[in-house]
Amino acid sequence: MPRRPGLSARLKLTLSYAGFLAVAGALLLAVVWMFLLRYVPDNSQGLLGISPNRYLLVRTFFPAAAVAMALLLVFGLAGGWILAGRMLAPLGRITNAARMAGNGSLSHRIRMQGRQDEFRELSDAFDSMLRQLESHVAEQQRFAANASHELRTPLAISRTLLDVARKDPTRDRGELIERLHAVNARAIDLTEALLLLSRGDRGNFTREGVDLSLLAEEAAETLLPLAERRRITLDVTGGAAPTSGSAELLLRMVTNLVQNAVVHNLPTGGTVTVHTEADGGTSVLRVENAGGRLPPELVPTLIEPFQRGAERVRTDEHAGVGLGLAIVHSIVRAHDGTLDLVPRPTGGLLVTVRLPGTQ
Repeated sequence: MPRRPGLSARLKLTLSYAGFLAVAGALLLAVVWMFLLRYVPDNSQGLLGISPNRYLLVRTFFPAAAVAMALLLVFGLAGGWILAGRMLAPLGRITNAARMAGNGSLSHRIRMQGRQDEFRELSDAFDSMLRQLESHVAEQQRFAANASHELRTPLAISRTLLDVARKDPTRDRGELIERLHAVNARAIDLTEALLLLSRGDRGNFTREGVDLSLLAEEAAETLLPLAERRRITLDVTGGAAPTSGSAELLLRMVTNLVQNAVVHNLPTGGTVTVHTEADGGTSVLRVENAGGRLPPELVPTLIEPFQRGAERVRTDEHAGVGLGLAIVHSIVRAHDGTLDLVPRPTGGLLVTVRLPGTQ
């Protein structure tokens, strides 16, 4: 919003310095008058008959004092202007960096040198903010590009199927409807996943008491038929792990982790272990599964949207949309928790979720 023009911070500091110096000089002259001139006799003989009287001293002292005050004021203005400029120079660099950031240049850094003072702390905090903002914007840009690509794929397939049906009226409509249904279901799943991910990022949900052990049992019961079809042993161990948050989102978090562990497992004879416990003031959920060995450099990318990892893309009905662990990470972050992914030496993945516990 527009504001009325006013004095700059440098000019205000300059006037403050000069005013303070002038007041100090005036107080010094007042002290000299009170404790020196007031004791000089005001008669023709002066002090002991040999020194000038008060009248002569006043006539000599005050003109010199006025000149000294004028010089002191000029010195205060000049010195204050220089000192204020030197003091506010780091603030100018921070302002320029803020303007560049406002124009879209988030890669610029101040990198202020010198000792650790208030301006250095402000500069470092601003650099850290720019670094996080640049990373967040880049992540959002990748997410938007990937989301557009993922959403375009089922739409393009649907259009192709419809074009084929229009050009070939003799084609089996039952097969066409089934394929359209599958493509449409995938698009709906992707849209719902995107909405859930957005909801988790916003963190606008009502908190209530939740036990992670109960959610683990519910998720395991839901996914047990899938595990049995794949001949995978699914076990739930541990005890109560109370926390606070959205029961719906936390259930989706646990379900995604268990489903991910079942789907990305050995072709047959695999295992999935879900363990919950309360560790001091923290509630812990661990999901461990067998599977192929994962390169350590691949693990950090698994929580990024649409990243399925090498040899992790499935072609069956549980292929997913590459948002499972991204949604988990978003929900954990919204609940002030931490998410750790560690590849197992024998193959598979160990996922550990830590959330603030409740009594």
